[in-house]
Amino acid sequence: MAVEDRAPQPGARAQLADLVRDRKAALDLSYEKLAARCVDPETGVQTVKSSWLHRLATDMPVQAPDLPALRGMAAGLDVPLGRVQDAAGAQFFGIDVVWSASGDARALVERADRMTPEQREQLMRLLDSLAPPR
Repeated sequence: MAVEDRAPQPGARAQLADLVRDRKAALDLSYEKLAARCVDPETGVQTVKSSWLHRLATDMPVQAPDLPALRGMAAGLDVPLGRVQDAAGAQFFGIDVVWSASGDARALVERADRMTPEQREQLMRLLDSLAPPR
């Protein structure tokens, strides 16, 4: 198959494919090694095959991943699950998540998810003192 035959269709989305390509390069992994890292932390099962990752990254048709596959990909790509979910939602379902122009809101949410309930309460009190609710 010629490279031109595999080019994405005009208007096609590639957010998850881009994420996989970028992280694969950053981690300096083969598709086989990347797939081996894609283990769902909840089940301990490898969730994607190297051939699926290759097809995705080379803009070939693939089936949309399910939640266990997304969890496994997040682990394998070493990124937060939300980032993989956002990319998959955008590529496969046209869902564009907008947190804020600067990305600060998303960073705050991701950090808040790692806080204890007491720390989140303190943060809410701080936010209320700086920017009271309407």
